[in-house]
Amino acid sequence: MISVEEAKALVIKNITELPPVAIPLSEAAGHVLAADIFAICDIPAFRQSSMDGYAMMYIDKDMTFQVKGEMYAGAPEPLIIQAGEACRIFTGGPLPEGADTVVMQEKVSVSDGRLIIVSDGLELGDNVREKGAEIQSGELAMQKGSYLTPAAVGFLAGIGISEVSVYPGPKVAVILTGKELQQPGHPLAFGQVYESNSYSLGAALKIAGVKAITYYYVDDDLKELKDTLAKAITDTDMILLTGGVSVGDYDFVVKAADLCGATQIFHKVKQKPGKPLYFGKMENKVIFGLPGNPSSVLSCFYNYVSLAIAGLSQQPDKVKFLTATLTHAIKKPAGLTQFLKGTYTDGLTASLGAQESFQLSSFAHANCLIRLAESQDSFAKGDAVSVLLLPE
Repeated sequence: MISVEEAKALVIKNITELPPVAIPLSEAAGHVLAADIFAICDIPAFRQSSMDGYAMMYIDKDMTFQVKGEMYAGAPEPLIIQAGEACRIFTGGPLPEGADTVVMQEKVSVSDGRLIIVSDGLELGDNVREKGAEIQSGELAMQKGSYLTPAAVGFLAGIGISEVSVYPGPKVAVILTGKELQQPGHPLAFGQVYESNSYSLGAALKIAGVKAITYYYVDDDLKELKDTLAKAITDTDMILLTGGVSVGDYDFVVKAADLCGATQIFHKVKQKPGKPLYFGKMENKVIFGLPGNPSSVLSCFYNYVSLAIAGLSQQPDKVKFLTATLTHAIKKPAGLTQFLKGTYTDGLTASLGAQESFQLSSFAHANCLIRLAESQDSFAKGDAVSVLLLPE
């Protein structure tokens, strides 16, 4: 077995980012740029007013002006003003040729088409957005590796970009194994349990930004599992298998992966829950064999699968770690890193009940996993521990 730190390092080492794809800007939020973007023109493309007011020549500020025409955002034709003339102008309107300053409408007096400035303090160039003030043609707008937030998407649209090259989210196949699984909404026969892992994994994948998810259901049969895995690997970037990853008579995940030609990176981690975790590769495609118990599935997802998704899509990992103070003493098995379902509030953390790996009820109310270090077997109230905040 390997440690949690070693397992995470191996996941990171064996992840290769997905090939970039070109997508419409309207679909780009939440992706990471795969190439630098340069401005295709000056923005603004012309000198414009940043206020409602009057455009004029600053040198004439002490004169009485003749008001000539108006310029508004989207005005179809240019306008020229001469000495002693002012133009009514609105926010975003092109500055008339000859004008160099805009005086706010609150600082003028207008009567019978004549205007005087009634406030001191006007400066040359006031309330004028210069051509290229946002960005100039050919200038670097956003660097490769930038995360596209809503503001970033809006900025790129505002400089005329309609398509971007990004790292796509991975296509994920979820393979659920077990003869005992029954779908919610149907009565349970003897020996059956309701299948919940597809629901929790599907929800976790969507929160992680994965949109393309395919589900397969397989009995505990080696040939069927091998054939399903071989089919799933052809058109996906990541495979998540649940159940059948231990060493029982009906645990076929590792054998099926071997038969499909996968390279095993590790199998079994010194952790609780999720000790039987498997990680392998086929070329650049990654395979996770997750234990079947629901809490183990999610614990492994947040610690390892989320890390792999971030690497494939070059996004920041949505799982965040911080340090918190325990509100009570805890004992744990020696030699294992343990993840306890817990709550985190204002720097304090407390574990919940129902910590067995088959129990999901406490996970449903948790907002964190408390990570207890492998090297310790007891923790006192007030000790500092690492906390994994669950993405929302």
